[in-house]
Amino acid sequence: MKFRFLFCSLLTLAILSLAPLSGVIAATKYSIDNPPKVPEKYVVGMEKFRDLCSSCHGKWGNGTPQGPPLMHGFYKPSHHADPTFYRAVLKGVQAHHWRFGDMPPVPGATRKDVDVLLPFIRWLQRENGIY
Repeated sequence: MKFRFLFCSLLTLAILSLAPLSGVIAATKYSIDNPPKVPEKYVVGMEKFRDLCSSCHGKWGNGTPQGPPLMHGFYKPSHHADPTFYRAVLKGVQAHHWRFGDMPPVPGATRKDVDVLLPFIRWLQRENGIY
């Protein structure tokens, strides 16, 4: 009985430790087939996100094989505050949660671009129950 409990505990621990490495697509409320109704005040941010971020982070921030999902608890404001997004977009960031490699600075992106796209990301995170 003790062996079975120990085995199940170790197996569960092993599975949970690999969870961040498996499947890059986050379970989000929205998808290409089920898009959200984006409020007008976030539409420009959504368009900027699509232009600068979606090729790696997915159309609705749910990740791709090239980049992690932004609809994940790692990216909620209490863990990655807004200045972190500015730094990542404008200067790049060393990989620390995922195994996609370092994120380079986004070519051509400006601080004003982040000013516009970040409220859209935060809105989408709230819509997905991230925070």
